[in-house]
Amino acid sequence: MKVLGIETSCDETGVAIFDSDTNAIVSEQLFSQASKHAEYGGVVPEIASRDHLKKLIPLINLTMKDSGYTLKDIDGIAYTAGPGLRGPLLIGSSTAKAIALSLNKPSIGVHHMEAHLLINLLENPAPSFPFLTLLISGGHCLLINAKSLGNYEIIGQTLDDAVGEAFDKVAKILELGYPGGPKIETLAKEGNPAAFNFPRPMTDKNNHNFSFSGLKTAVFYESKKTKEISSSQKADIAASFQAAVADTLLFKTRSALQETGLKELVIGGGVASNKYIREILVAGLSDKNIFFPPIARCTDNGAMIAYAGSYYLNKADKNLSLNIKPRWPLSEL
Repeated sequence: MKVLGIETSCDETGVAIFDSDTNAIVSEQLFSQASKHAEYGGVVPEIASRDHLKKLIPLINLTMKDSGYTLKDIDGIAYTAGPGLRGPLLIGSSTAKAIALSLNKPSIGVHHMEAHLLINLLENPAPSFPFLTLLISGGHCLLINAKSLGNYEIIGQTLDDAVGEAFDKVAKILELGYPGGPKIETLAKEGNPAAFNFPRPMTDKNNHNFSFSGLKTAVFYESKKTKEISSSQKADIAASFQAAVADTLLFKTRSALQETGLKELVIGGGVASNKYIREILVAGLSDKNIFFPPIARCTDNGAMIAYAGSYYLNKADKNLSLNIKPRWPLSEL
């Protein structure tokens, strides 16, 4: 089965083809809008929608050309149905439905976070159900007991800012620009992670939930102690903030693994590309089997949608309703 995957949930336009016969991504293309949103300090939904509209068809054409296939070779189309921004989701779903109608082929809406979770199954070696999943991105911070395909129990989640959101806000405080994650990570390499004793939020609570707004506030007040922060102070703040995030993620994940008794941990989402956080989690959980997707597939991409869609296309039909779900809890699958 050859599946065309389309990802347009936020500010990345991703397209890919997955071939279940070879269990491989045959071709993929990705365009990031980050530079377009940088001057606004965050994603502007209208700009995101317009850019998806402009880029999606050319990326599909390029993906098809690189694969050596034609659209007639495609057996089905998967697209991100949610969660995400309404406008971008509509661009992807309407395009997928239109192509499916023209080919008389089925299409299926995919849950964005499940796709992040499942893409690890494409790696070698791959995790096997059940396993614990830590999903960390710009809009999500979740600990999930992945029991089987489509059966997920959320055992921990953020009560306010997601991890990536906290990185963006701290980068704004330090006047580093957008997106904040890569800029904080780069600057932190020049700083001392022990320079400031920032809080490790909710590590004193008997649950697996997260909260990063207080950590962000602590960074804000530290930055205001001097009228002008030197470059070395900024580096120390960035390093200390990143260390606080990593320690918090490690503490909560270790606690969840102990409670569930699970031996395998899957980590995904855009923040999973942070090498420092990866190193802290690997070192702190050395007794567990940990699975990361390749760096390039941590951020939103078409490959994860095509792969996830391959599991569900046998249930798909030719319904043309644009069944997007901007708010779609993973537990409702």
